[in-house]
Amino acid sequence: MKNLVSKKDDLLNNFFGIYVVAVLMLWIKTYISQQTQFDLGVEGIIQQFLLLINPLGSAMLFLGFSFLFRGKRKYTSLVVVYTLMSIVLYANIVYYRFFSDFITLPTLSQTQNFGDLGGSVLSLLKPYDILFFVDVFVMFYLRFSRKIQKNTIRFGNKKAMAIIAIALAISILNLGLAETNRPQLLTRGFDRNYIVKYLGMYNYTIYDSVETMKASSQRALADSSDITEVTNYTKSNYANPNEEYFGAAKGMNVIYLHLESFQNFLIDYKLNGEEVTPFLNSLTKDKNTLYFDNFFHQTGQGKTSDAEFMLENSLFGLPQGSAYITKAQNTYQAAPSILKDYGYTSAVFHGNNGSFWNRNVIYKSFGFDKFYDASYYNTGTSGDMAEYGLLDKPFFEQSQSLLSSLPQPFYTKLITVGNHYPYKMSQDLVTIDKANTGDASVDNYFQTARYADEAIEQVFHQLKESGLYDNSMIVLYGDHYGISDNHNKAMSQVIGKEITPYESTNLQRVPLFIHVPGMQGGTNHNYGGQIDLLPTLLHLLGIDTQKFIQFGSDLLSDEHDEIVPFRNGDFVSPTIYSINEKFYDNKTGLPLDDSQLESAKTIKNEVDRKLHLSDKVVNGDLLRFYTPTGYTPVDPSQYKYAKDDNVESK
Repeated sequence: MKNLVSKKDDLLNNFFGIYVVAVLMLWIKTYISQQTQFDLGVEGIIQQFLLLINPLGSAMLFLGFSFLFRGKRKYTSLVVVYTLMSIVLYANIVYYRFFSDFITLPTLSQTQNFGDLGGSVLSLLKPYDILFFVDVFVMFYLRFSRKIQKNTIRFGNKKAMAIIAIALAISILNLGLAETNRPQLLTRGFDRNYIVKYLGMYNYTIYDSVETMKASSQRALADSSDITEVTNYTKSNYANPNEEYFGAAKGMNVIYLHLESFQNFLIDYKLNGEEVTPFLNSLTKDKNTLYFDNFFHQTGQGKTSDAEFMLENSLFGLPQGSAYITKAQNTYQAAPSILKDYGYTSAVFHGNNGSFWNRNVIYKSFGFDKFYDASYYNTGTSGDMAEYGLLDKPFFEQSQSLLSSLPQPFYTKLITVGNHYPYKMSQDLVTIDKANTGDASVDNYFQTARYADEAIEQVFHQLKESGLYDNSMIVLYGDHYGISDNHNKAMSQVIGKEITPYESTNLQRVPLFIHVPGMQGGTNHNYGGQIDLLPTLLHLLGIDTQKFIQFGSDLLSDEHDEIVPFRNGDFVSPTIYSINEKFYDNKTGLPLDDSQLESAKTIKNEVDRKLHLSDKVVNGDLLRFYTPTGYTPVDPSQYKYAKDDNVESK
């Protein structure tokens, strides 16, 4: 027994011994975390083995750099690196709980949003989270405890390099096996889930850093020749307008109603026999309203901002972070600037801070004449406030006078916030019971969705009373999912079936309603996504889109492309779903037969190309090299949004 204690003391009194302890603790913690906290879809012995060894190589490598320091500094550097790696792991765990995704460097630049996220972040924390830092406390104890002698004898450079070489060998073996199991892992696709599954959390962080730097350099390296491939592609994929609908809303005002976190399964859904969204349900039967029941959100890490970005530009959001944050200074040919050439005034209404999602900057690049943020609203009544700004009913009520004051025709967007995670609402405001799944987010979701439905009915009444209703096209769209995959167990109770990857994809449908006075309405079953909204809108207004660079196509056109790409490279279509590199029959939900795989892979390659070209436009700021005939470019310096600014926006 005495010999065992002596060996333990010798181990901890030697820096190499503490290094070994640190590697083992970080390896075990990371492996368990990757197994239990992330849904990585690990299948087969090879993937299980890769998940086991990928934290080992990373832990040995990063912690091994501490050997390059001298004296007690190597102990300090070991603890610092260990703590930073633990923070990276835990931050991704918390982020994944809501977004089912991993942090990228561009998302860390979204710091102006952090002040509004307090309650949402707190709701993601768990009591057991302290366990993720027990080992960090152990490392601090080993570093600062006087009971443990600090051996300051320099560890030879050759030995240090040997340890780093072993770590690199393990990492290279890891990458080699990963490439065997999933060829072109680092060059194909856009799904971060694969990088973490095959290479681990820490190697993913390096990969993300490299990809971010590559994206940042694209603008500096781009020139006018880069736009040629893009224009050829968008022109060849242009869909001619449907004669029945082209110009159906010509000269009318445009009012977008942005439905926060609203999924389409809510339409016609009954909770305990009661309709959750009675007003929106009635719109599906309105004679002048088109309802699209196969309309999907296509957002990535930018979530709401990605939805807006696609809505205004028919360009995809970025694979990492939000274009609203990282590409706000780009040149765009967005809806407000296009419509300005047709006499339209443009405005956005939002009861939150103008800096949230960097809106007060990028809206100028889009050419919005006015932006009415929280400073234009009375937000002093606590009962009227949601986590992310003014609740929907007082927001619409206060917006009416601002909307009515705009010169017509106008192009406007009103952004709601009431139906937002974590879906908490004063019980004095709710008119429907919670669900009873045992998952608070899912159970509360129906109450905030009902509130949003009532608010939409309210704004319709306001528009009729103000006289705007009869000369306005009203478009309602969901921006992204409300309930993430992390709540599949509860959602299976809601929809009455197991949430398979196929069913999870079906739940990515969001509502789209287009109401135009005098237009023939009905339910449209075409498959489409948010990328298609701009060309659809412009064609309804009688404006041909052929000269513009847009990656969507008119939902009402007979030539509309019904393949809907997702930001991670997956896609849906009327016949085939592509989910996590697997292909499914849309009718049965079962994997495709081998005879159908070739055509599915062809579609997948086309989806990858479309996403690549869109990213090329955004990262390279390529629209600065292309001005369509008759289009007036935007000068962002012309626009002033501050309420107390005496300079009138133009």
